[in-house]
Amino acid sequence: MGRLQGKRAIVTGAAGGIGRAAAILFAAEGARVLATDVNEEVHTLTGVETAVLDVSDEAEVARCVAEFGELHIMFANAGIVGSMAPILQLTAEDWNQVIGVNLIGVFNCIKHAGAAMLESGGSIVCTASVAGLRSGAGPAPYSASKAAIINLVAVAAHQLATTGVRVNAICPGLIETPMTQPIFDIARDKGKEDKIGQLNPLRRAGQPEEVAQLAAFLASDDGSYVNGQALVVDGGLSSSHPFVPGKMW
Repeated sequence: MGRLQGKRAIVTGAAGGIGRAAAILFAAEGARVLATDVNEEVHTLTGVETAVLDVSDEAEVARCVAEFGELHIMFANAGIVGSMAPILQLTAEDWNQVIGVNLIGVFNCIKHAGAAMLESGGSIVCTASVAGLRSGAGPAPYSASKAAIINLVAVAAHQLATTGVRVNAICPGLIETPMTQPIFDIARDKGKEDKIGQLNPLRRAGQPEEVAQLAAFLASDDGSYVNGQALVVDGGLSSSHPFVPGKMW
């Protein structure tokens, strides 16, 4: 423990799931943490500072970063699934809602955290998704926003070259969080919990704490030479093309 001793971190989307697990872990590793979320449930976290924050509002993000002061770590994790409708039934409002939170929210965090870190350096970690790598892991607006995050991280890493600010993305697979809870609830109600995560080599879903561990690594000096990357945490699912189980050579 203590990998983040003396560091100051902001975590967005921290009311539950990956963000909550990361805020708790960052604090346990020695960081002073400001956990934020648009949901006031974030205030139930203990051992960290908390604030309500809408990441899609640039003025709110700018004020949050400025008021927190010295900053070494930004975990831009906040995101929503949005509409599950197929492309031909989606509206502009559906797209704008998801892009506003998932992509513009991450842009706001990179912009203002990056500016705050210019003199001392730091680490910006953004939550993308395996849905941003290829189809089949989420609805269209969600998947497109996550693919855009992956590219934005690479661009930001190069534009912040020589500043000491690193920018990376994490691409979670199926993780049990409030966002994915309906999937787990349906499987359990049908007595098919053992089928959850069956397509990946580990044959299980992941937990928020497992993603938080990667976020902590990237945030810490242990990840000092990792920059502009999108690291996958999905039990190995994306490591293979589709195949019929039991019939591989």
